[in-house]
Amino acid sequence: MKAAIIREYGKIALEEVAKPDLQDDHVLIKVKYASICGSDQHIFKGEFHPRTQLPLIPGHEFAGIVEAVGKEVKNFHPGEKVTVDPILWCGKCAACKVGHYPACSSLKLIGIDLDGGFAQYVSAPAHTVFKVPDHISDEYAALIEILSIGFHASARSGLREQDDVLIMGAGKVGQSILHAASTITTGRIFMADILDDRLAIALSAFPNLFAINTTRTDPVAYVKEITNGRGVDVAFEAVGHDVKVEGRMNPTRTCVNAIKGGGTVCVLGLGDHPTEVLMKELIWKEAKIVSSRVSHGEFAKAIDALDKQTIHPENMITGILDLEDTQQGFELLVAEPGKHLKILLKIPD
Repeated sequence: MKAAIIREYGKIALEEVAKPDLQDDHVLIKVKYASICGSDQHIFKGEFHPRTQLPLIPGHEFAGIVEAVGKEVKNFHPGEKVTVDPILWCGKCAACKVGHYPACSSLKLIGIDLDGGFAQYVSAPAHTVFKVPDHISDEYAALIEILSIGFHASARSGLREQDDVLIMGAGKVGQSILHAASTITTGRIFMADILDDRLAIALSAFPNLFAINTTRTDPVAYVKEITNGRGVDVAFEAVGHDVKVEGRMNPTRTCVNAIKGGGTVCVLGLGDHPTEVLMKELIWKEAKIVSSRVSHGEFAKAIDALDKQTIHPENMITGILDLEDTQQGFELLVAEPGKHLKILLKIPD
C-alpha cells in the first residue's frame, strides 16, 4: 500500500509499504481522507520526540470504508463508512479503573504512537471504530475526531444552555469548540485571536460571533462591555502558549479575568513553557479551572451533529491535497497559518 512516512523530522514522503495485518478483534479500513492536525505538525518538527519513534506513518484524524473484519468482530461489515477514535488506553491504571480514559497514564494514539491514517489502509481495534451515516461526506467524516475534541471540552467545562462563552484561539481546536458550543448554548460566543483571517473563517460559519483581534482590542474589556460587567460563564484556552501581545495578559490569565464570579476556565492548549496565572484572581471569583484532553466517547456527539446538520464545518476545510503532496500540506500550514485550518489528504484507491 501507499503511505506518507516520516523518516526524518521535517520530511515526509510517499512510499510503498506492507498493508497492516488484520488481528482477530480489529477492523481493516480503506482510508478515504485524512486530516493534518496540529499534533501532526508537532510530530513533523520533532517536538513529540522521543514519544514518537521514526519511521512513522502519522494521521489520527481519518475516515474510510471497512475493507475486512477480524473473526471476532460481529458489528461491522465490509463496505460500511467509518471513522476511528485513535485513543488506546491501558485499562489497568488508576484513571482507567474509574473509566477516566483520557487520563490514562500510558495513553497511546493511533497516528502518534502507532502508525496511522496517512495511508491507504489502517487496522484498528473494533471498539475504537464508529459507523458514519452514508450521507455525511467522506471529507466531513475525516473531521469527526477534531470535532469530538470540542464536544469533550464543552462537557469538561460543564457548558449549559444560555451560557456566555469566550474561546481564546481561533485555530483548529478553538474552531472545534466553537462548533460544539453552538449546539449547546444559545448565549453569546466570543472568539479571540491575533489573526484576522482565522476570525474570518469562524465568522463565515457563525456570523453572530463576537470576534476579537487581541492586537487591537482588549478581550477582557470587550467581554465585560458586552456582558454589562458580568463576564462569561465559561472561557476556553485553546492557544497553547503565551502569545506576547503588548498590553495584554496571556491567554490563560485572560480567561480567568473574563469569566464571571463562579465561572469556569477550561484549558486545552499544550504549551511547553510555564504559564503565568495570578491565582488570587481565580480565588477571588471562587472559580474553577479544568483541563481537557482528547475525547471520551464524544465521537457519537460529533457524528450526531453532522447527521442532523446542526453544525456546518465546511469552513474548517481550507485545502485538499493528494497524499503524495503531504509535504506541501505541512509547509502550507507553516507558511500561511491564518489562511489554513484543516488541510485534508485524499487517499488514492
